[in-house]
Amino acid sequence: MDEVLALVGAVLREAGLTRAGIGSLATLEARAAEPGIVAAAAALGVPVRAFPAGELAAVPVPHPSAAPLSATGTASVAEAAALLAAGAGGERGVLVVPKRKSRSATCALAVSVPFLPNEEAPGVRLLPRTHGYIAGEPGSPPTIPTPHTTAAMDMHTHTDAHDLRHHGDAEVRDEKLIDLAVNVRTNTPPEWLRERIADSLTGLAAYPDGRAARAAVAERHDLPPNRVLLTAGAAEAFVLLARALPVRRPVVVHPQFTEPEAALRDAGHAVGRVLLREEDGFRLDPAAVPEDADLVVIGNPTNPTSVLHPAASVAALARPGRILVVDEAFMDAVPGERESLAGRTDVPGLVVLRSLTKTWGLAGLRIGYALAEPETVAALERAQPLWPVSTPALVAAEACVSRAALAEAEHAAHRIGVERAHLLAGLAEFDEVRTVGGAEGPFVLLRIDGADAVRERLRSLGFAARRGDTFPGLDRNWLRIAVRDRATTNRFLQALDQALLIGG
Repeated sequence: MDEVLALVGAVLREAGLTRAGIGSLATLEARAAEPGIVAAAAALGVPVRAFPAGELAAVPVPHPSAAPLSATGTASVAEAAALLAAGAGGERGVLVVPKRKSRSATCALAVSVPFLPNEEAPGVRLLPRTHGYIAGEPGSPPTIPTPHTTAAMDMHTHTDAHDLRHHGDAEVRDEKLIDLAVNVRTNTPPEWLRERIADSLTGLAAYPDGRAARAAVAERHDLPPNRVLLTAGAAEAFVLLARALPVRRPVVVHPQFTEPEAALRDAGHAVGRVLLREEDGFRLDPAAVPEDADLVVIGNPTNPTSVLHPAASVAALARPGRILVVDEAFMDAVPGERESLAGRTDVPGLVVLRSLTKTWGLAGLRIGYALAEPETVAALERAQPLWPVSTPALVAAEACVSRAALAEAEHAAHRIGVERAHLLAGLAEFDEVRTVGGAEGPFVLLRIDGADAVRERLRSLGFAARRGDTFPGLDRNWLRIAVRDRATTNRFLQALDQALLIGG
């Protein structure tokens, strides 16, 4: 009994409830008389609700497991029993805490959501009555981090101004959430790369020497080394461009990564915006960029729309006397890197920025590079501090452009495409969701009326999504979702279903 009560207490704390909030313990009919369940129910002062195996098997569960399915015919007895008990009386059960497992017991928590009068969709008001489940269910480890209540979140007041300094990491900082807000590939860096970086620590007494890494990057793109500048991530390159180049009318093509505009504004520039339109699929129209713009910034594939613009359309933005900055931070997530301008020397004023932090999981190490005409590289280099890239980051750069690493990145790009298709197919099942077509990056952009509220409900269910209203050209009805593995995507789709259900 003690183990059962301890597990119940832990689940209630996750939900922000006390024992007074639980209405019953629900279980499989064959287990209703087990001493631990009977004693726990008595200690809690609640009845035991017993359901036949066939009735539980008919309940879809968000987090199925093979062991209980083979033993009872139900993929999660805990979740099925909780949902069934919470949905009694013509109401709908909503899972609040997924199954949690101790040594020999499993518990899930569901609440009742009523259907309000004259309403086709379920109501949004959650009743205080809750239902729990306790039973032995092998093979079901916890799969979702601790949900958080709205009171624990960093609430944002929406204004007409876009918060250009907001980035995806703010969505997950200090929170135990499944991260769909940051576009760094999961399970990275790989072991071989961690070992290379760790080995470099023996040389920290010496000042960094970037010549080998610079030559490796140049060889990777078939360029001379004087066309390569190594930077502390692509973000540093945006600052250098804003401070080192004598531009008078910079223009940023939005929606896109906001750091270029923020860096330009911080350097005292008045920045023009070209806003691509949803009705055009956020596709680039080169004619929309003002002819007198002497610096143009565009992402490809673009964050957050995931649109991959044709290389010819991007190159058409080049003009004599104009700097054309193409942010290709996610290009290595595109199979074959088609539409890339990296390595091109025939486009006047071209600056291509690359990041190694996304595909290789090096956001904390800070490494990227710029490819540009030698005169531009020299100007940017003069604006850098001495030794701007650390020795471990230089070692990582050299490793990540090796032939073996490029082959691994290509394989990962194909895998991302498969998982993205699965995510998009799942999202297509929701009438409330509209996705931007032709996504090619490791993320998708979707529109939901009231997406800001949906995002908060997703947080309470354990998922962090990237808000869209900080991107110029988007508003509070947009979310960006990172592509993850199939199991994570399936759990997210279940959570999204609940978030939309609760919102009515």
